[in-house]
Amino acid sequence: MLRRFRDEGTLVREDNASLYIYRIDGSGHSQTGVVGCCHVADYDDGIILRHEKTRPDKEADRTRLNIELRAHTGPVLMTYRARKAVDDIVTACSARDVLLEANSEDGALHRVWRVNEPEALTRTFIDVTSCYIADGHHRAAAAAGAARSLAEDNASHCGKEEYNWFLAALFPENQLQVMAYNRCVKDFGNHSEDAFIEALREVCDVSANVDPVPSARGHISCYLNGTWMGLTLPKTISTDPVVGLDVSQLQDRVLGPLLGIEDPRTSSKIEFVGGIRGTAELEERVNAGKAAVAFSLYPVSVTEMMNIADAGKIMPPKSTWFEPKLRSGLLVHTC
Repeated sequence: MLRRFRDEGTLVREDNASLYIYRIDGSGHSQTGVVGCCHVADYDDGIILRHEKTRPDKEADRTRLNIELRAHTGPVLMTYRARKAVDDIVTACSARDVLLEANSEDGALHRVWRVNEPEALTRTFIDVTSCYIADGHHRAAAAAGAARSLAEDNASHCGKEEYNWFLAALFPENQLQVMAYNRCVKDFGNHSEDAFIEALREVCDVSANVDPVPSARGHISCYLNGTWMGLTLPKTISTDPVVGLDVSQLQDRVLGPLLGIEDPRTSSKIEFVGGIRGTAELEERVNAGKAAVAFSLYPVSVTEMMNIADAGKIMPPKSTWFEPKLRSGLLVHTC
């Protein structure tokens, strides 16, 4: 398909190294960032920070794909602490004629502008000391893995080859939209429904008939048997930024000890539902008998995510859902 797109002119190779401005309007939200390439050394050396573990099988699949295609067909979503110098250039570039635009099937509008003077934009990023992977940990890990493999096969490897660079879309942290990543659990473990509710009362405050969407951190909405209950978590004091997250507290106080989900990465009892699907999706699954109970969470903030990455910590799986989604194939980096 990649070869066909190039042959028929759907994808056109640039004559020079290029940077692009990429704006997405969708889900009632707009964000504008820069698309270019980052070096795998920055990933390996911790300048590009991560907050999520990768699955070896998924990482291996993407590594093989990168090597087979010798291309990165979709960008890693990254963020950085906003800088006015970058914002000013992005604003000026996006005031020019658009290079391409397309609507995705989710209704989002994607627009791309070419940066005519990429050197100026590159210089402004010198002062950005760290970037953070928001979404695309497997893509980044696979790019680094493919680069190592190709370097081993290249006797004259010097670090400047194109395979050392991977495609990234970088948005300032104040423009990213994070939604909750909710949970559905198939059964009550060793409890009956009534016994589960009583067990909940022992680990948190439980209230009846609450809004399906929590209004603040420390509050989780729980749906079972046609009713939304509110769970108010005890305040946790810890120097570990991961411990106090609602997703961590839910796992440590409820999912693990009460429902028997010791490892949410591997358990077949739990399913994760992106916040874009809304709480109606949670109700539908429970009402249809596909799950016994569902949990609606307050979203993790970008600041919390960056603080956790700065501390070298790992967030629980499926903690963040970024919306709107980037699209693959608009911009491709060949290596």
